[in-house]
Amino acid sequence: MKRGFYNILCAQFLSSLADNALLIAAIALLANLQAPEWMTPLLKLFFVVSYVLLAAWVGIFADLMQKGHVMFITNAVKAAGCLMMLLGSHPLLAYAVVGIGAAAYSPAKYGILTELLPPEKLVIANGWMEGLTVVSIILGVVLGGVLVHPDVAQFLLHSIGLTALGLEYDAEAAIAVVVLVYVLAAIVNLTIPDTGARYPRPNFEPLASIINFIDSCRLLWHDKLGQISLSVTTLFWGAGAVLQFLVLKWADAALGMNLSQGAILQAVVSVGIALGAAGAAVWVPLKKSLVVLPMGIAMGLVVGAASWFDQSMLPGSVSILGFEVRLAVLAACAIMVVVGILAGFFVVPMNALLQHRGHVLMSAGRSIAVQNFNENLSILTMLGIYALLIKSDLSVRTTMLVFGLFVAASMLAVILKHRRNQSQGDSLHLIGEDVRHERLDRKPRS
Repeated sequence: MKRGFYNILCAQFLSSLADNALLIAAIALLANLQAPEWMTPLLKLFFVVSYVLLAAWVGIFADLMQKGHVMFITNAVKAAGCLMMLLGSHPLLAYAVVGIGAAAYSPAKYGILTELLPPEKLVIANGWMEGLTVVSIILGVVLGGVLVHPDVAQFLLHSIGLTALGLEYDAEAAIAVVVLVYVLAAIVNLTIPDTGARYPRPNFEPLASIINFIDSCRLLWHDKLGQISLSVTTLFWGAGAVLQFLVLKWADAALGMNLSQGAILQAVVSVGIALGAAGAAVWVPLKKSLVVLPMGIAMGLVVGAASWFDQSMLPGSVSILGFEVRLAVLAACAIMVVVGILAGFFVVPMNALLQHRGHVLMSAGRSIAVQNFNENLSILTMLGIYALLIKSDLSVRTTMLVFGLFVAASMLAVILKHRRNQSQGDSLHLIGEDVRHERLDRKPRS
């Protein structure tokens, strides 16, 4: 790997670490302000909506200058959102500003991989990126929890003089530390080397930008490989968002675990994803990326089958390092690790394939913006459907079974579509010089 790749990994780790610590701190700030409980889930909505509403422009912005400079600016925007919280802005509004920075950061973060590395290195690069991101998510949540702890927060407020800046809440002390992490990430961004990639001067005119973005979406969805990889990643992120909440309800209903205990299962899924991502990076080259599609069916079936598991099936406990751990909880952790491994193993090659096809057909920034738009629209849609299922008073077991079968059936449909594409005799080149002629030499509409 080129030296610049490790700079990108370091910057991504710090930025993702801050993102996840900030979520915990923002939730704590709402509690400090005695905001109504319904505002807490709106944090995710205000964060994600920027990916959808700004999709037509963030890809253009990512291709406007060196990707490292784009990442520097967007991390600065995230830090500005944190400062807004500290200066008295409503947490939801300030968190939306952080979401704007995140939406603009993503096309640059993934787009630079296709500029810096050859196609055959993309699966390995995505494995590293996804694995390190999962680690940063886990550590970020832990860091946020530590920073909002009263003892730590009070130490920060009084021992290093944060009260002199007008800060008084525990959550504000945590947010101040998060600002420093964003600043550190921004500094690392400036060390990322220039890849030399340059694109035609973009047109930010609103109507033309939207038309060009629609053209980009149509182009990627009509590409025989792009449509397959985009379908898979869109399904994965929508399903993953639902699984975050579903695992918590399953832990409560089937295992009698409270919220903090159920969060352990979320972390276990993340560990599994990291293992699956690492496995894909080692064993699945880009040329064979489509062989992992059956893993998606397997993941859906495992989730559906897990809906029938509860603590009555494995009574008793075992001593581990002096702690009594229920056998049912250990089994549930094993199930979630398997789910995570299957998810990581099939999504990483699909990410790499999608990045390569987007880079070939349009540009790095525009293709990642299309990907983010579809994936986050899927998140909003599937969370809405999940909310309707809960409102319909379906049991957790039924909801989990329906969810698992939906994922398996959707992945089966994707596999059948891919086979139909192949039967039509399409020339589906993946890597090398033979695909360079496919890049569109198109300038944005004026």
